[in-house]
Amino acid sequence: MTNTLKVKKTPVSIDARGPRWSAVITAIVLAVALVTSNVWVATFQAIVFAIGALRGPQFTPYALFYKKVIQPRLKSTLSLEDVRPPQFAQSVGLGFAVVAIIGSVTGASAVFTVAIAFALAAAFLNAAFNFCLGCEMYLLILRARTAK
Repeated sequence: MTNTLKVKKTPVSIDARGPRWSAVITAIVLAVALVTSNVWVATFQAIVFAIGALRGPQFTPYALFYKKVIQPRLKSTLSLEDVRPPQFAQSVGLGFAVVAIIGSVTGASAVFTVAIAFALAAAFLNAAFNFCLGCEMYLLILRARTAK
C-alpha cells in the first residue's frame, strides 16, 4: 500500500486591478463581436477566456499587457486577491463564448447575440463598477459547498 501525501497548495495572488483592466478590454472586444455579429472576434475572446480559465487570468494577453505597460505606471498601492474567483469567472465567460460560437455556426444568430450580450454585461459590470459577477458566483458556490 502506498501512502499519498496530501499537499495543500496555497492559492496564487494577483494584482486586483488587473482583472478590472482585462474586463475593460473584454467588454470592448465583446461589444465589437455583438455589433458586427463576427464569430471570429468571439472566437478570439473565447481563446482569451480559455487561457484565463485553464492557466489563470494572469496569463491572458490582456493581463500580460497590464503587467508590462499599465501596472508600472500606477501610483496606487498594490492590493492582492486570490486568483481562484477570477479564474472561475474566466470559465463562465468561456462557457458563454462557446455557446455563442455554436449558435453562430449552427445559424442560430439569436443564441449568438444573447450569449455575447450576457458575457458583455458581466464584463461591463466588472469594468465599470468593479463588480465581478463570476467571482461572486464562485464565492456563493463555495459557501453553499461548505455549508453542507
